[in-house]
Amino acid sequence: MTKHHPTRASRVLPAGSHGLPLVAVVGRPNVGKSTLFNRLARRRLAIVHDDPGVTRDRHYVDASAFGRDYVLIDTGGFDPDSDDPMKSGIARHVKAAIEEADVVVFVSDAAVPLTGADRVAVKLLRKSDKPVIFAANKADSPKLDADAFEVYRLGVEQVYPISALHGRGIGELEAAIVAAMPDKRATTDDKDERVPRITIAGKPNAGKSSLTNRILGEDRMLVDARPGTTRDAIDALVERDGKKYIFVDTAGVRRKGKVTKASDVVESASVGAAIGAMERSSVVVLLADAKEGVAEQDAKILGLANDRGRGMIIALNKIDLLSKSELAKAEEAARDKISFAPFVPVVHVSAKTGRGMSSLFSTIERVSQAFHTRVPTGELNRFFESVLQTRPPPTSGGRAPRLYYITQAETSPPLFVVISSSPESVHFSYQRFVVNQLRKHFGFEGVPLRVVYRDKRRGKKKDDADGEA
Repeated sequence: MTKHHPTRASRVLPAGSHGLPLVAVVGRPNVGKSTLFNRLARRRLAIVHDDPGVTRDRHYVDASAFGRDYVLIDTGGFDPDSDDPMKSGIARHVKAAIEEADVVVFVSDAAVPLTGADRVAVKLLRKSDKPVIFAANKADSPKLDADAFEVYRLGVEQVYPISALHGRGIGELEAAIVAAMPDKRATTDDKDERVPRITIAGKPNAGKSSLTNRILGEDRMLVDARPGTTRDAIDALVERDGKKYIFVDTAGVRRKGKVTKASDVVESASVGAAIGAMERSSVVVLLADAKEGVAEQDAKILGLANDRGRGMIIALNKIDLLSKSELAKAEEAARDKISFAPFVPVVHVSAKTGRGMSSLFSTIERVSQAFHTRVPTGELNRFFESVLQTRPPPTSGGRAPRLYYITQAETSPPLFVVISSSPESVHFSYQRFVVNQLRKHFGFEGVPLRVVYRDKRRGKKKDDADGEA
């Protein structure tokens, strides 16, 4: 695994930097950590599957118990005896989670005897000098508690038999977690501050996790030569030049035919997590391999973001492998592939060397601002009057529609409403013209614009189905 160095003036903020205690869930593979994570979070977030090792990155979420808020961290299971470089990478992530956590919940499997990995984990936790809560999972009934108590052989003082699947013993476990929490960390964050959420999406093996690691300046995401390493959407809070961002690394989205097979439900869930991450974000950065070019699947991913009204950026990665002329051809080919969204900016980056990071951040800032922009009504209508004087709407179907005024109904993404005498008579080509003029006059770089036409008399409306331009 390649070690990346921090980008200029960029630093990673701890997940609990907003003052909340951090609680890490650790243990060996397939003991039910993700099921417990979902139970404590009171929502389905981590991907749960019977195959061991499904969770491989650290996964953060805000949680609450008995009136106390905290940040919950899910981790990949680790096997200290494995020669698999992926599992050794997971072990490093578990150690990193322990280092930043305020409370650690160690999960074992009550249904099977203790393993060497369990013993190594307990030894590691004792060295951490952190409050550790021991939970023996899969104790689905009181008669299994005796098996759960085998953990006492490791010299621990208290074991909580639980069933993460059925909810047994969770109340007692949460009470112990809250009791072990320290006071809230000091914070200087403004609660009303809007932190842009940036989703990094793309096909498997495009370099998404490498780019996220470059941004973070640490190996927080697992980087592996095999495609599909990241399966969950992972959040990370970053500060650069005094501005904060939340970056979300997602699983690679493959062709539909490859993710709808019943044999690969984990892959399907990963795609769902990636799409969900897009919906919660203000900007989606589509990362594509500059050498391979923007493929049809990349265009489909961008189409998903476009349909959801997200701000969009195309980042051509691995530019260190191309000459200047090859890079120019790659950008031209990319723009041809995404001709449906010509307003999307293209930036050139190298996750390996760090080239283009300043350009990426400045573009993210512009697109994020455009996503949240609200144009004052007076300024908007002065612009609209000039548009109507320059080019009034043409006659359509024997009727000449009158356009009275325009207003911005929403931001994030921007939505405009035009009041008209006859919305159904506004030709689609004129609708596109209005969108293009809005973009030309007010910017809105990288952001889809929607314009609806509403009948002045009856409140009827006509949506601009092709309003992105």
